Amino acid sequence: MESTGAGFCKALARGGLHVFGLPDYYSRIRGGHNFYSVRVSDQPLYSHADPVHLLLALTEETIPRHRDKIVEGGAIVYDSNVVQRTGENSADFAFLPIPLSDVAKEKAGTVLARNTVALGVTAGLTGFDLEPMESVIRQNFARKGQAVVDGNLAAIEAGYQEGRKHAADFSFKLERIPDAPPRMVLNGTQAFSLGALAGGCRFAAGYPMTPGSPVLHWMAAHSARYGVVLKHTEDEIAAINMAIGAAHMGARALVPTSGGGFALMVEALGLAGMTETPVVIYNAQRPGPSTGLPTRQEQGDMLFMLYASQGEFPRFLLAPGTHEECFVAGWRAFNLAEKYQTPALVLSDHYLAVAVRTLEFDALDFEAVEIERGELLSEADLDALDGDYLRYRITDSGISPRAVPGHPKAVYVAAGNEHDERGAITEEPEMRMAQVE
Repeated sequence: MESTGAGFCKALARGGLHVFGLPDYYSRIRGGHNFYSVRVSDQPLYSHADPVHLLLALTEETIPRHRDKIVEGGAIVYDSNVVQRTGENSADFAFLPIPLSDVAKEKAGTVLARNTVALGVTAGLTGFDLEPMESVIRQNFARKGQAVVDGNLAAIEAGYQEGRKHAADFSFKLERIPDAPPRMVLNGTQAFSLGALAGGCRFAAGYPMTPGSPVLHWMAAHSARYGVVLKHTEDEIAAINMAIGAAHMGARALVPTSGGGFALMVEALGLAGMTETPVVIYNAQRPGPSTGLPTRQEQGDMLFMLYASQGEFPRFLLAPGTHEECFVAGWRAFNLAEKYQTPALVLSDHYLAVAVRTLEFDALDFEAVEIERGELLSEADLDALDGDYLRYRITDSGISPRAVPGHPKAVYVAAGNEHDERGAITEEPEMRMAQVE
């Protein structure tokens, strides 16, 4: 269902229209009622909307779940091979029984193509040009072979002809916009990941936890091409400790997770604070506490992230609200973490992470990306060092000189205990106050 919805969004965008797509799915292994909402306009869109003009029902429960949202003049297309419609007819909208499964088997040789048939019916009803949809089919199914491509092309054409039979009675149309500029179609996860990569992220570690783990999936898909070391760890504790180690060695390191995973990282977050290690943690929120609702929307983690870990140490908390802001947060978080040598936390949520939008190509400003590494000493700086290197030196700015381990003039201790300027453990109150302040 998600791939069908995403493909339809891409086709609409290729037809010059703006889209906002929102997948909805259960977290249960055995599934549940999954659906995909697509909002379409000739103007930019920034959220979904509840009114439904056309409902494609592939299961029994779809109609009773969504019929109350159908607008006057709308329609419900349902698979008459599967759905035994119950309930009263409506004077406000039409019921259109179409044998989607039979058409799919006839044209594509498999009932799995009924989603494609349904999209064809949508195009036929709304008058939308099939060419953008056919181009997406060729792209999406190319790896499965020409026979699968041809079968789906035949399925969408057959669906289109079925839709045309009812087009005169359906007043909501989708007209292709000629000469519209090409646009991106992406979700918040992809926007943040692009920003992180542009900002120099070269290490990512995580344990799957919806809706944060799609960042890990994105990095896995692009790690080889862009030189990102990716670690799928045994748990969240291992993930953040690996990232702290990578950041300690000079890599820009990222840990994607959700609220429950972040809860397991709290002790290590304190380690990053004590050792002044610049690590970035991305939390795509979901309702808690405990396992909570893995695929639902809630924004309840802000105070938790602000005050996580015992004691006090500075941290940054970035909370993007749009896809564009997700991209900026992706690279800016690393700059803040390294400039001030402290953890930077990015707070997203399920809705922003999974929602798909059309964006102009210049909406994500790669030219504005800057990489600021703060007080990171180079090899030349260390070669020219006169006197002892003090990793945690007390300075007027509050920022100590940072060196990547390995240089003979930059040998120091890093530990979770309070320390002096060399990193040696201390319990002297004056040094404690100086390090904290």
